[in-house]
Amino acid sequence: MPSKRFKKALALVDSTKAYPLATAVEVLTKFPKAKFNETVDVAFRLGVDPRQSDQMVRGTVPLPHGTGKVIRVLVFTKPGAQADAARAAGAENVGFEEFIKKCQEGWADFDIAIATPEAMTEVRKLGKVLGPRGLMPNPKTGTVTDDTARAVREVKAGRVEFKIDKAGNVHVAVGKANFAAASIVENARAVIEAVMKSRPSGAKGIFIRSCTLSLTMSPAVRIDLKEFGAN
Repeated sequence: MPSKRFKKALALVDSTKAYPLATAVEVLTKFPKAKFNETVDVAFRLGVDPRQSDQMVRGTVPLPHGTGKVIRVLVFTKPGAQADAARAAGAENVGFEEFIKKCQEGWADFDIAIATPEAMTEVRKLGKVLGPRGLMPNPKTGTVTDDTARAVREVKAGRVEFKIDKAGNVHVAVGKANFAAASIVENARAVIEAVMKSRPSGAKGIFIRSCTLSLTMSPAVRIDLKEFGAN
């Protein structure tokens, strides 16, 4: 059964209507507040088949105002300049063999893993452990690099990754409920534009079938993508 708070929020949304982004955020800010600082999420339903290799949708995008979340970073690298640079940039965990062993034993007390190309010769053995959790370093997302300091700074500042799921959907957190409305708009705009630019060559017809904005425990507000020149 929907809660009273959810029903009150639902009454503020016209489910038959798609709203311009700024208006959708305005509607969201009027929803009754939860007892915790909810996450703001943008969700896409895409017109592609994720089972086809030429229709994969994946990428990264820096959020102008960050995610509002403290990102814990693990950097796989051997002792030396890259390890020192990663620590100086704010990585919580930096190391090589000891962290490979910890991950193999089930440890996953981090949000993003970064690795140097040299370290990947051993780190790739963690594919079955980190892959299903979405924690595996990947060159396509900038998490396999020789510039560990830059990578750490970018993810700490609010660079987020997006990837299509098996059902053809993409979900991206674009901030917190206590963000200023203008900050949510700018973060959401950055993500929408990034997803639109990631349209794969194999995609036919309408690429973004729907795009919605919601809080952790709220109804979804449909976004009108005409202002983005969609499809």
